[in-house]
Amino acid sequence: MNDITTLIFDVDGVLTDSSVFVTNEGEILRVMNIRDGYAMKAAVECGYNVCIISGGSNEGVRVRLRNLGITDIYLGTPDKVATFKEYIELYDIKPEQVLYMGDDIPDYHVMQLVGLPSCPQDSTPEIKAISRYISHRNGGKGAARDVIEQVMKVQGKWMSYFDGKLD
Repeated sequence: MNDITTLIFDVDGVLTDSSVFVTNEGEILRVMNIRDGYAMKAAVECGYNVCIISGGSNEGVRVRLRNLGITDIYLGTPDKVATFKEYIELYDIKPEQVLYMGDDIPDYHVMQLVGLPSCPQDSTPEIKAISRYISHRNGGKGAARDVIEQVMKVQGKWMSYFDGKLD
């Protein structure tokens, strides 16, 4: 975790618990964890690259993530590997500097390319098998917060971020 500069997250099953609520009009609603959001905002403000790569597409999700300060948001992505490669090339990031948190088969191939593949506790067996960090939290229930907190603590940035913010 010492060398991680970039945090990439899937949405459904990682930032959400995989549930969707469907309105009578067919709109799909997702629930996101406020503590995950707080940690992502802290990571952005501490200078980490924070990126979202998701096969799902929902403008409400995009608005929520932008409000956290995340600017690299790739929704409706059919090929996560291609998007990942374009992203790290754009910012000159080495794959070993990347933590990717995914939960299901669409994340499998991109997770094989990063330095720290990670997943929520309730991920599929195939994803757990290739993950080097498995959160004790489920997707949408603080898994992103957990892994961000672990990285920032190892690098001595977690509590130092809050110095002066809690007065």
